[in-house]
Amino acid sequence: MKKRHNILSKISGCLSHSGSLSTGEGGGRGLLVGLSFLAFLFSSCQSDDTDFSAYTDNPVNTIHITYSGNTATVTGDNKNYVTIKGADVIVNTGSQTDSLLLILSGSTSDGSLLVYREKKYGIQLNGVTIHNADGPAINNQCGKSLYMEVVAGTTNTITDGTTYAEQAYDQKGTLFSEGQIYFLGTGTLNVTGNSRHAIACDDYIVMNQNTTLNVNCTSGNGIKVNDGLWISNGRLDIDVSSEAGRGIKCDSVVVISGGNITINTTGDDVYEPAESDYSSAACIKCDYPFTMSGGTLTMTSSGDGGKGLNCDGSVTISGGTFSAITSGDNDNSKPKAVKGNGITVSGGSFYAKVDKGWACDNCIESDTPSDRLTVVGTPSSSSITKKEVKITY
Repeated sequence: MKKRHNILSKISGCLSHSGSLSTGEGGGRGLLVGLSFLAFLFSSCQSDDTDFSAYTDNPVNTIHITYSGNTATVTGDNKNYVTIKGADVIVNTGSQTDSLLLILSGSTSDGSLLVYREKKYGIQLNGVTIHNADGPAINNQCGKSLYMEVVAGTTNTITDGTTYAEQAYDQKGTLFSEGQIYFLGTGTLNVTGNSRHAIACDDYIVMNQNTTLNVNCTSGNGIKVNDGLWISNGRLDIDVSSEAGRGIKCDSVVVISGGNITINTTGDDVYEPAESDYSSAACIKCDYPFTMSGGTLTMTSSGDGGKGLNCDGSVTISGGTFSAITSGDNDNSKPKAVKGNGITVSGGSFYAKVDKGWACDNCIESDTPSDRLTVVGTPSSSSITKKEVKITY
């Protein structure tokens, strides 16, 4: 398993072109400013790895994999990369550096795709249905970029089973990738997680085309991503019904600049002995700053202590339509629509509502609702109470 990158080290190359992050006076304050600016810097650097034409348009090596029941057939494998056992397909390119595109089609109720590779490549989903009863449907063991194109006009469905067979390699969800995932194309991909996460990525995920992703999970998280999530286009619908499950669990930053995102979670909280505390469900849980400048994000969370957005970093809303509603009780955990280490609203439409507790929690202890977030500029309308906050520019 490749070593997980720290988010700051991932932009070191970009910083050499964009200038450095100075801590300035106060050191710690400068670092916080730098982290807030991190989303912009990394977004600017996405172009460094988005030239996917060689992997989806005119690849040197194109392999067609067609699933049919309990079998699979392969054409175009001129270099003997592929081995097949039933409908379980393994692609191993070794140290080869040729551009590669895998085109998946057909349907199997007992199959999978496992890829070993050292160079970025493409997967094209061209009307494929894969169910793997004992592991991931698609498992990318390549630490480089995976360009996953969902072909226009097609519907693709991947699911896992309720238990996974023991393996020597990582298998963290129905769609698992060691490297970055770029979702491309205008088709539809349905992903269901029954045992672990629905989508899991040990690097970062970018969604910048008009792809439709429907994600359902009854076990862990809808999307679990380590090094950041960037959404600028497409439609993302997530439904999670598991205890302490998160629609999106990100160990780094979440940046939304477009797209239409709907997240529902319906799980109760769970006591964590190691933390001597309860862990609750959340539509989005991220460890670093959350920023939104466009698009539509609609979140609803039920269950004891449920959260809409639960962020360990700062929350900044400068555009788009943001809505977070929680309806859970506060028996063990405190439900909150938006929680962050500072909440700033400066544009767009912002709505937060709870049945119990505080709608907004910016880590400041105050009984005055307006102290719980920072409003910049002059909204066209504003209403701030303990349980409901409405701000429109």
